[in-house]
Order: sequence, then structure tokens, then C-alpha cells
Amino acid sequence: MRSLILGLLFFFSLAASLPAGAVLPLVPKTAAEDPAVLPDPLGRQTPRSMISGLIGALAQHDYDRAAQYFELPNNSNRQRVNAATQARAFQMLLDEGGSLQPYAVLSNEAVGRIDDDLPIEQESVGQITIQGKRIPVLLTRSEDEGQQVWRISQETMTQLAAASKRPAAALAEGQKQNEITIAGAPLKDWGLLIGLGVLIFGGLWMVAALMVAIMRRLVADPTTNGLYRFFEAALPPLSLLIAVFVFFGWAERLPVAIVARQTLLRYTGIISVIAFVWFGLRLVDALAELAIVRMQQRQRRQVISVITLLRRTAKVLLLLFSGIGILDTFGIDVTTGIAALGIGGIALALGAQKTVENLVGSVTVIADRPAQVGDFIRVGDLIGTVEDVGIRSTRIRTLERTLVTIPNGDLSARQIENFAPRERFLFNPVVWVDYRASSAKLREAIGIVQQVLKEHEKIAEGARALLGRIGERSFNIEVFAYIDVRDFEESLRIREALLLAIYERLEAAGIGLAFPAQTIVVSRAQQADAPANGDDGAQKAPS
Repeated sequence: MRSLILGLLFFFSLAASLPAGAVLPLVPKTAAEDPAVLPDPLGRQTPRSMISGLIGALAQHDYDRAAQYFELPNNSNRQRVNAATQARAFQMLLDEGGSLQPYAVLSNEAVGRIDDDLPIEQESVGQITIQGKRIPVLLTRSEDEGQQVWRISQETMTQLAAASKRPAAALAEGQKQNEITIAGAPLKDWGLLIGLGVLIFGGLWMVAALMVAIMRRLVADPTTNGLYRFFEAALPPLSLLIAVFVFFGWAERLPVAIVARQTLLRYTGIISVIAFVWFGLRLVDALAELAIVRMQQRQRRQVISVITLLRRTAKVLLLLFSGIGILDTFGIDVTTGIAALGIGGIALALGAQKTVENLVGSVTVIADRPAQVGDFIRVGDLIGTVEDVGIRSTRIRTLERTLVTIPNGDLSARQIENFAPRERFLFNPVVWVDYRASSAKLREAIGIVQQVLKEHEKIAEGARALLGRIGERSFNIEVFAYIDVRDFEESLRIREALLLAIYERLEAAGIGLAFPAQTIVVSRAQQADAPANGDDGAQKAPS
């Protein structure tokens, strides 16, 4: 995930370094379907690319190129000169009281929008207000050198000229001169828009921080309060998202250069995507942490692994969809790339079979739940505590405090012994009584062991102590009982107390425990013959 984030940030920073209004090369659907048709060099195939190209030409004050974005009755040189003047006048009107739709709202289809109640060859992309009269900015789709392209309609320019009551030449001469410009717009306009954005976001951020601080004082336990965790996660990114919408509304009403306004509105869309993703990531983290805390309190450790897996999956999906949205903002058509993922996915699956196997194993481990976070398990010769069940692998902390990572594909195929679900512990010692004990003492020993088991409150019903067999060196009293506790350390303490009690009572009754011993019996004949056999004549005593 970290590599994905770094890669996206590198690409976005590279794309953001492009000049204002620059258009990345797009291959329209018509060109993709017909290789003989070359893409329009001015990028007029779609309303979005057409407006982006026009803004780029206006930003560079290249009015001869901007003139080609306007519909002309004919292509005479005189008409082109007039169109260049119209382009300057059009820019002036947009600066004074006009607005264009943001980049993300403009249609990126060759046919434009088909649900706007306009003829199929027309598209509305904004409006210009002149003396209280709103005039829509319409695009018209027509043929130019064998291609279907979009241009500012002649009808729009005629209405603008009639409403302004000033010729285009007079409007063009009215543009301000001797101003410091950056990327085709006056410096003060950039400062006004950026300052407005900082002011809006800064104010909303302070309000959000104040609300979170007040709620923290009012809530008794912030770590388990769902409402507080939601607002703590949501308010900072939500303030950025609201600031973007407020900026969109106010920026369109400011009398600033259309180049600065349209450029900032375009890249403000990236901020809105970032705010949405930020909001989603914080919300996923807050909900996941709240759920994990509650599951830990309820001792439902098997759910924690599911929450962790869902948390990571949701984050990856959010980052992928946000990357697609930001690439679209930069003018990169991602539909072809998404379609190619079908073929690329097959090749990837063939080359990454182990990765796919581990992903399937992760689903199996999560669904079957043989081991959860916090469980003490045995996998083959490995014994330890499960610390994390990830998308690819599971990490186990061994008794030697080392961390072992097992791929989930291997883990799902192996035998797993889980000690965590035990509701009781087996107590199964063997008491060895000295074989020299009499039958009465042996019966007494069996009764002592049975009484110790019966008297202890943590021994489950059905406990028994019986003479299992007569061994070579002892009488074996076999104990079969369960210690009725769930905690392992507590079971060890009870086991110790039971063994001590059994030994103390046997000792008090004069019954000895057996230990490894060997008795050698020598006959009288062997004793008489001992010197003849070279023996030193010493008699071996029973041991």
C-alpha cells in the first residue's frame, strides 16, 4: 500500500507541473475505432478538451490559435482576423462577468451530453452576464477538415455583441495592460483566488477543531464513544470538502481572469477528491478501531481479523478510485486502461499464482477462522501467539519471542492446533505407589487421590482415580479429570495445588511413592560358589 501511495503521489506531482491550461494528448473514441482518422491537434473532439484547449490559448495570449475554437461562417483570412478579435473580446466578457463549467463537469464524450434538452450538435458550457442578462455559452459540433469538432457557436457571439452594445474591437482594447501576469492571468487575481481558498478552509478548519475539542470534554470515554469517534474522523476532511464547494460557489462570482479562475477550479477538483479520500480513510480507521475495541471487550477475537482485512481492502479501493478520479482531472482517459486490466489481469494471474493463492488462503483463513489474533496455536513444529492475520500472510510470535511469517496459502493447507478455545484443562497424572505397599495401603492411596479430586471446587464432575495397572516397579494409579477454568496460568496453579495435596496426604498416611529401583536376589548356592568363580566374597544386598 505504501508503494502504491508513493507512486500515485509521484505521478500527480509530475502532472501538476504542466503549464496552466495544458492539455494532455487524448485519443478520442472515433480515432481509436478508425485508425485512418487522426486526432484533432487542437483537441476539439469533446467539449471538455475544447474548453481546456481554448483556456490554454487564452492563457498564452495566442488569439490566432484561440480563433480556431470559434465557429466561422467561412474560413477566409478576414474572418480569421475577426475571430481573433472575437476571442479577445470573449475573454474580456468572461473576466467581467462570465463563468464556465468546471473541468470535471464538462462532458468528455465526442457527442457531448445527450440529456440536456439541447440539439445533439449543441452543448451548454457556461454563461455570461451582461447588464443583468444571462447569455448561455453554447458549443456547436460541425465538420472541420473531415473531423467532427466542437467550437463556440456563432449564435453565442452574436448575442454577446448585441447585449454588450460594444463592438468586439472595443472590448478587446479594453483589456488591462501593464499588469504583472503569471500563466496568462494577473498576479492579483491569482492572489485573490488563492487567498479566498485559504481563508475559507482556515475558517472551517478552526470551527471543526473547536467542535472536536468541545465534544472531547463532554464525552466520558472518547475511545469507545461511536459518535465522538465519527466526528473526530469526519470533521477535518469534511471541512476541506465544504471549503471546496464554497470556493466553487464564490469563485464564479468574482470579477477575476477566466484563466486563473478556470485553472484553479480545475485543480480544486483534485482537492475535492483528496478530501473525499481523506474523509473515507479516516472514517474507515475510526470505525475499525472502534469495532476492534468493542470486540476485545467482548472477547470476540475471531472478528478482529475480519475487521482488519476489511479495513485494508477498503483503503486500497479508496486509493484506486481516487487515483482514477485524479487522472481524469488531468485529462487522461482511463477507460482504455481499465478495459486493458481484463487482459492484463490474466497475465498477472499467471505470473503471480502464489500471490493469488495467498489471497484465496486469506479468505479461507478469515472465513473458516481456525486461528484469530491473540490465539495460542501450534502449526507443525511452530508454537506461538497469532499477532496479525493479513491479506497475504499471518504473523506468529513464538515462545522465544521471534516473529514468524507464514503465507496464508500454506497456513490454510496445514493442520492448526488452537489452544485458545479450550474451556477446561486435562489433569491426567499417574501416581506411582511403591509395590511393597500392602493391599490395604493401596486401597487407602486410591481413596486419598479420589478424595483430593472430590474436594477441589475447580475439578469438573466425572473425575476418577483408579488403579490402572501393576507395573514392573510400582502400582500405577491413573487420574483422569478436568480443571474447570479457561485461563492457562490459573490451571497451572490448580494443578500444582492438587499434586501437593496428593503427596502430602500420602506422606501423612505412610504411603511411599515409587522410584526407579532394582533388587538383585542371590541364592545360597551362588553365595557358596562365589569364591570359586573369582568373586571377592562380598554379598550383594538388595537395593
